[in-house]
Amino acid sequence: MTPLVLIPGMMCDARMWGGIDADLGVPVIHHIPTSADSMPALAAHFLSDAPPTFALAGLSMGGILAMEILRQAPDRVTRLALLDTNPRAETATAQARRAPQIARVLAGELDDVMRREMKPNYLCPGPNQPAILDLCMDMALSLGPQVFARQSRALRDRPDQQATLAAFKRPALVLMGAEDKLCPLDRHQLMHHLIPQSRLHIIANAAHLPPLEQPEATLRALRDWLA
Repeated sequence: MTPLVLIPGMMCDARMWGGIDADLGVPVIHHIPTSADSMPALAAHFLSDAPPTFALAGLSMGGILAMEILRQAPDRVTRLALLDTNPRAETATAQARRAPQIARVLAGELDDVMRREMKPNYLCPGPNQPAILDLCMDMALSLGPQVFARQSRALRDRPDQQATLAAFKRPALVLMGAEDKLCPLDRHQLMHHLIPQSRLHIIANAAHLPPLEQPEATLRALRDWLA
């Protein structure tokens, strides 16, 4: 059976998937991108030890890395799921924010940067928001400042992947939380239109982290994609 590779978002680990990986009905490989500070290098590192072929799903930064893996090894990806992500290169405005954030984090302010500048933008309001935010903080602090710096640089310098997606002719899922402000609807519509065999699925009452905010709905969408 073809394995499924899951890649989480920035400063997240396998816990970001909320345990839904156990119910997908396929062998799952979790990959956490921590080894380099560029998307091409992160993808090459993954591919050097990956199965010959695999299904691939990534959320946010994980989706951006999934697109680079697809660019480097299109024949090895049997199907693709892109969750709450963006196929475009980073804007100059967003790039300009990276260096000050990296400097602060390397100076010992990881907790403050994550808590004040990043995590509040990830979730829609709801009774589970505090617990999900606590989990996100624990994942980020466990990975640490050096991983933050490497992942930030990789995101800052990432290439545009629209041509990569247009060339992919296998089954694909484009999924987002309806309230996602970081990666809004137009980015997902763009990916859906670029990939010939894609389905666009929008999860209600979720923002940037549907596997944690709405795990049952996310699981159903992923199982349909894998079927």
